[in-house]
Amino acid sequence: MFAIFYVIDLVLSFYIWIIIASAVFSWLFAFRVINPSNQFVSAIGSALYQLTEPALGPIRRILPNLGQIDISPVVLIFAIIFLRVFLATSVAPMFGVRI
Repeated sequence: MFAIFYVIDLVLSFYIWIIIASAVFSWLFAFRVINPSNQFVSAIGSALYQLTEPALGPIRRILPNLGQIDISPVVLIFAIIFLRVFLATSVAPMFGVRI
């Protein structure tokens, strides 16, 4: 049972890094630091968008419009951290697992 909780925690941690990478990529793209016509850069941007948009889209619809500021990645990261702590302190001990 420990392995299941450990893998879930690892996947959630990895997803946080994907969210951060997506946010940094969007800043680099917005400030034209990276070349958007480069096929490799475009593929990375598309992959990051497809990985994060299913989770960020609903959050963006709920949050008020702040103009050019998008705080949905921050909200999602806080939610993932809450989920990780909840799993480690409330759910895992019910199964006799300490993470």
